[in-house]
Amino acid sequence: MNTATDSFYADALGTRHAPAPGARIVCLVPSITELLCDLGLAGQLVGRTGFCVHPRDVVAAIPKVGGTKDVNIDKIRRLAPTHVVVNIDENNKPTVDALAAFVPHIVVTHLNAPRDNLHLARLMGGIFGADEAAARWCAAFEAEHAALRALPKEPARTVLYCIWQDPWMTVSDGTYIAAMLAELGWRVPDLGADRYPRFAWSQALVDGLDAVLLSTEPYRFTEAHADALEKQLGIPVLLVDGEMMSWYGSRALAGLRYLRALPALLDGRHGSV
Repeated sequence: MNTATDSFYADALGTRHAPAPGARIVCLVPSITELLCDLGLAGQLVGRTGFCVHPRDVVAAIPKVGGTKDVNIDKIRRLAPTHVVVNIDENNKPTVDALAAFVPHIVVTHLNAPRDNLHLARLMGGIFGADEAAARWCAAFEAEHAALRALPKEPARTVLYCIWQDPWMTVSDGTYIAAMLAELGWRVPDLGADRYPRFAWSQALVDGLDAVLLSTEPYRFTEAHADALEKQLGIPVLLVDGEMMSWYGSRALAGLRYLRALPALLDGRHGSV
């Protein structure tokens, strides 16, 4: 934690970054691009990914530099950023290493639980000169989190959160999504050591589940997928908003509100996002 006498801000790898209010920022993390804009830093963003789509009217003016995985290194070089913001889960290490060869500062993020958003906001605000906006954002987050924690205790449920099909993939304990579900007292099944394991449907797997959640991203599951799978499995299958469940930063505020409504949606079996 930074103290009043420490003007440096440590990222997820422990790298200490000095305040740089005039920074030229390329952000390769869609959810953090949104947070930077909401902290009033859009004018310092010189590059973003094609998946950085919020806030839509603001990011439209910011040049795209490829995707989160297929980054255009040469384009970033021409943009001459002083800082590139990356995420351990979303960006490839070889890409980050290539950027580090010419970008003075690589800011690495890694969020594993909802309250990690508080450090993220303070990190972005501290480095890029938006401390007051970050403090206001953190206060709003604390209020939303307190409202979630004030809910009556939910019954424990085991839910399979699906992020892909062909092959089927889910999330493991220790991921941000699993930690979001844990706020409700829900748990995900142990399907191996991978953070995002592949799995095959079996009766033994289904028998250990209370429900299946199909996410709208990264795979675009729909209500039709949910209806068909529910008929096949014979247990509740709910379509859930992937941005609400997995995006850090600004969208995490709405995500906490969305979590508060999720038990009722699941109990209705055919609730929609």
